[in-house]
Amino acid sequence: MTLASQLRATLAAAATGGPILLQGDPRDADLAPGETFVSAAVLVPIVDRPDPGLLLTLRPTTMRKHAGQVAFPGGRADPEDADLFETALREAEEEIGLPRELVDIVGTVDRYRTITGYEVTPVVGVIPPDLIFMPQPAEVEDVFEVPLAFVLEAANHIEHSVEWQGHERHFYEMIWEGRRIWGATAGMIVNLGRRMAYGA
Repeated sequence: MTLASQLRATLAAAATGGPILLQGDPRDADLAPGETFVSAAVLVPIVDRPDPGLLLTLRPTTMRKHAGQVAFPGGRADPEDADLFETALREAEEEIGLPRELVDIVGTVDRYRTITGYEVTPVVGVIPPDLIFMPQPAEVEDVFEVPLAFVLEAANHIEHSVEWQGHERHFYEMIWEGRRIWGATAGMIVNLGRRMAYGA
């Protein structure tokens, strides 16, 4: 059985009921009348190795938003996108030069609402190992790989809280070789880990 088919089977088994998942940042109360969340998608690229990896990007420190943060490739849906699968594949191609035809789509996991007003759909896909990426310098400073087993392990999901704009915000963090994975990216990883554990 291929890695992609294993992941499909595990996620299908966990698709109903099961774990308590993170819905995202509790921003609903902050929305203005008539304001809605912006639809977006990210690609969750899992590298097909005997010990699979998770591909992540590092945003440049020069960015106006999310400077220096670890993220999945992705962004807001364009009107021209046929669906959110296309959004995730297009963004990954634009940001890191990942050819969409090399991504074996597994499916989606639970949407995550961000503090910045986006409702993000994580699209899980399997990619070949040892690809050469071409990061778009304005959006991506580095592309790196983390062992999938490490980021999915619940013991590595460290919960923190901070007061922000009069609210107590909770977020998760995981550290890998000096890289700090936190916020929405960590939240989506936590949800994926809980789904995978439940469906195993």
